[in-house]
Amino acid sequence: MTTFNPNVEANEKAHVDYAEDPEKDSSVGAANTTTMERVELTEEDDKRICRKTDKVILVILTWVYFLQILDKSVLGYGSIFGLQKDTGLHGNQYSLVGSIAPIAQLAFQPISAVLIVKVPHRILMPILVLGWGIAQTSMAACHSYSGLLATRFFLGLFEGACLPLFGVITNQWYRRAEQPIRVATWYGTNGLATIAAAALSYGLGHIKSDSLHSWQIIFLFVGLVTIVTAPFLYWKIDNDVTSARFLTAHEKVQAVERLRANQTGIGSREFEWSHAYEVLLEPKTYLWISMSLLLNVGASVTNTFGPLILSGLGYDKYTTSLLNMPFGAVQFLIILLASYAAQKARLKAPILLFLVAPVIAGLAVLYTLPRSPIAPPLVGYYLLAFLFGSNPLIVSWIVGNTAGTTKKSIIMSLYNAGSSAGNIIGPLLFNARDAPDYKPGLKAVLGIFVALAAVVGLQVLNLVVLNKMQSRKRVANGKVATIVDTSMESRYVNEEEGLGSHAFDLTDRKNDEFVYIY
Repeated sequence: MTTFNPNVEANEKAHVDYAEDPEKDSSVGAANTTTMERVELTEEDDKRICRKTDKVILVILTWVYFLQILDKSVLGYGSIFGLQKDTGLHGNQYSLVGSIAPIAQLAFQPISAVLIVKVPHRILMPILVLGWGIAQTSMAACHSYSGLLATRFFLGLFEGACLPLFGVITNQWYRRAEQPIRVATWYGTNGLATIAAAALSYGLGHIKSDSLHSWQIIFLFVGLVTIVTAPFLYWKIDNDVTSARFLTAHEKVQAVERLRANQTGIGSREFEWSHAYEVLLEPKTYLWISMSLLLNVGASVTNTFGPLILSGLGYDKYTTSLLNMPFGAVQFLIILLASYAAQKARLKAPILLFLVAPVIAGLAVLYTLPRSPIAPPLVGYYLLAFLFGSNPLIVSWIVGNTAGTTKKSIIMSLYNAGSSAGNIIGPLLFNARDAPDYKPGLKAVLGIFVALAAVVGLQVLNLVVLNKMQSRKRVANGKVATIVDTSMESRYVNEEEGLGSHAFDLTDRKNDEFVYIY
């Protein structure tokens, strides 16, 4: 049972002073907190702090990720409303415009891994949002292939740190048991953004203008909404739990205590090169990257070519836009249901494998059946929405299995690099000469998802072996072989005395009390 720290008053004062200047290096606050003795934390305290965190941090993550997906996905709707014709695109130029953003993201990942550690989140997030908002708005002024390439490049550049940053933030504010549903909440806006993009394209596409094309109006609208969000973010977001303005001084100390069982740390501004070496030496790193790469080759099919595949069914541009709304709804529901199931079952891999099966079935339907009658290929296309349930599970799986701020930042940047590579490869599998069926591309993606299922299985075996190695380390260090992972309990449970003393200062590889989850 934990007890109140007799020196908590002094510690609270340090946190009050620190919170008055949230721009100070958060490692100072983290250092003060991690050296404290434990404080009492009840289940009611845990729930109250979690609710307060949801109202600020989760709301911000959800809105910003929604904007990122919206800005990214409207390109496909622009193609329906004459983008290619008005800008003189021909051959595979549209595919390359779709690929340039993930190319920029891929190039930016080494920089983003450092920025996420070194730059306070309250500064970094608004800059990223403002940057890609300006890039999206500038797309409306493009009249050529080169202009579209340049603006989409900068869009991808500023979006490049978004997913790894959000993964790190979620890990630093929430218990491991809470992370799947929180990641699903912000990542689930994939589906909501698809619905919004379809509805906005349908509505804005009806606006008649002598000076602007329909796709320009769409790009302008979503870009300007993003730009005005940036100052709001600076006003509301906090860097970490030790500087959270929405928590009282004592709640900050309790917020750190509730995260102790994670064994993954709460944030640091020091970039540790030893963490980078660990990432490069571990097989699980390359399995995470493989999952991301394979999964997002398929995701690019729906993001870039989904509207074009639907237009091949013979509908006009307005009906084609509306047909993507049910797809977005399925996305949203699958993401939430899959993450809820993973949270309740406290398992990730079996849910991931379950999600891959409908995607394989949908790709098989699109590949084998003719486009008439319309119902079967439309059902096949909607089955592809199941793939979007996988990314949030993998993200929460990664951050839950990685300790150390620098290590989390690097591994999430590498995950996003794999995602970017998948988004680069995906559109290139679909050649304009294969329209409207795109059978060679669909065949390739079908094989890729079979490979994804195999990689998930390999990662499970790897994590099982790592847990056995951890058990042997504990015995060698005079500890019990098996410890209870309280971070995965549905309610807050106090850690046993003697455990969690290195929860904030060691990586998962060096901390023998770390338990890998699968």
